[in-house]
Amino acid sequence: MESVISDLVARFEKGGLTRRELVRGLAMLGGASGVAAVAAQSTDFKGASIDHVSVQVADLQRSMEFYQKIFGFTVVSEEKPLGIIRLGFTKPLVSINHEAQAGIVDHFAIGLPKFDRNAMTEYLKEHGATPQNDPFAGFHIKDPDGVNIQIVQG
Repeated sequence: MESVISDLVARFEKGGLTRRELVRGLAMLGGASGVAAVAAQSTDFKGASIDHVSVQVADLQRSMEFYQKIFGFTVVSEEKPLGIIRLGFTKPLVSINHEAQAGIVDHFAIGLPKFDRNAMTEYLKEHGATPQNDPFAGFHIKDPDGVNIQIVQG
């Protein structure tokens, strides 16, 4: 970028650009670098944390009572049509969902402080992953063994 700025200034000094054109060019460079910085931050996994773990359970009520009794979790949110209850304190830590095949961790979620879906989509594609989106697993990719890894703001 330094060479582009030097080129703009040199062109201005030689009369090849008006002051307005110089300022416009510098502003465009500044805006582009801001967009690049946001994209870089939204794909930076150094600040990532495990956001939640989703477990398939045979009996929602029984499992909800277990997590409440043993860990003191409260219901943070639920999606009754999908049979999902999210438990934790201020945010979900464990998400339970009713499935015939119980006792399986069906996905875990990685939380990123500055998650940007578009930038992350580009990043994942560039790295050979295929991002997917569905009502149950949200924005996610699959690891080599097919485990869903959800990526969320967190």
